[in-house]
Order: sequence, then structure tokens, then C-alpha cells
Amino acid sequence: MTAIDIKRNDQRQRFEAVVDNQLCVLEYTIDGKTISMNHVRVPEAVGGRGIAGEITRHALDWARSNDLRVVPNCPYVAGWIERHPEYADLI
Repeated sequence: MTAIDIKRNDQRQRFEAVVDNQLCVLEYTIDGKTISMNHVRVPEAVGGRGIAGEITRHALDWARSNDLRVVPNCPYVAGWIERHPEYADLI
């Protein structure tokens, strides 16, 4: 997969990537030193390309670099962390 450009949108509290004119997001909320990752959405038109995983990895890397604890409210994020134990220390 070609690298995608993921940006953090503080105002809307989400990480965003536009792929083939489709907006893909990971929505979050921050409370103190905790980031709750609440929902990942990738439109069906661009699904199956690993986009959700890339956005999740990007968000977790950002959380780590900002010393935030992660609450994986989204089942996709929770499952992704289970499959990538190198991120388990964030929860």
C-alpha cells in the first residue's frame, strides 16, 4: 500500500486521511493525559487496503510521543492493539 497522508484535526478531535476522495477518520477525545480512541471509520469504497490500521498506528504513535495513556473504546483499535503487543504498554 502506498503511504497515506494522515493529519490530526484538533478542532474535530480526529485523525484524518483522504484516500481516493474518501475521508477516513479515527475519532478521539482527550482528557488530561488520556486519549480515548472512540471510532475508526473507513468508507467501503476504500476498505480492505489497511487504511484503518495505518490511521490507528499513527494515532497510537502520536499518543506515545505525547505521553498519553490510551483507552481503546473502539473495538477495532482494541483488536489492533491485541495484534500488535508492542503498543500494549499504552493502555
